[in-house]
Amino acid sequence: MSSISIVGLGNMARALAGRALAGGNDVEIIGRDQARAKELAAALGGATVGTAGAPPTGDIVVLAVPYAGAAAVVSEYGDALDGKVIIDVTNPVSPDAQGLVTPDGSSGAQEIAKAAPGGAHVVKAFNTVFGHMLAQGNTLDVLLAGDDAEAKASVSAFIESLGLRPLDTGSLGMARWLEGTGLVMIGLGNHGAGSFDFTLDVNTSA
Repeated sequence: MSSISIVGLGNMARALAGRALAGGNDVEIIGRDQARAKELAAALGGATVGTAGAPPTGDIVVLAVPYAGAAAVVSEYGDALDGKVIIDVTNPVSPDAQGLVTPDGSSGAQEIAKAAPGGAHVVKAFNTVFGHMLAQGNTLDVLLAGDDAEAKASVSAFIESLGLRPLDTGSLGMARWLEGTGLVMIGLGNHGAGSFDFTLDVNTSA
């Protein structure tokens, strides 16, 4: 099992923490609002509470914060993230949900990686899974991307501990397309599907 620090206190943080604890992982909750962090940890049971800005205890650090502040969070931690695997779950979507706010040819994950110390490895994952669907406890497919094979193996093992199926899409450059997929899913939820009660599944059967 893994040692996980989750930075964030929203629905995605709660869903990931709950499944991580159920999978036997050590979970640290970190948020700027210490009272809310303690409330979340108490509601989940079994999680510890970290201090915002202090070095995360987990070998894997999950960025479950809005994209707009994600790179700043990584910069704030600085060398405390050296040697860590950073999971970026964000979707860098414009306010009108009509596009992405990342530079042309780049991705949110790649921009976050620029802010991380050289010894940290960013892996894109979970951005194509809605938090409330994750919280239901079903077996879901989790698409991921990253440049470091060892980091991706660690993230894949973590994903499997949650009762989910990891599917590697390639290098971190693929995060641009995973984020585009996240945008498409938001569009479907707003329009074609009529709700966000759906998942992206990959059928590998013949």
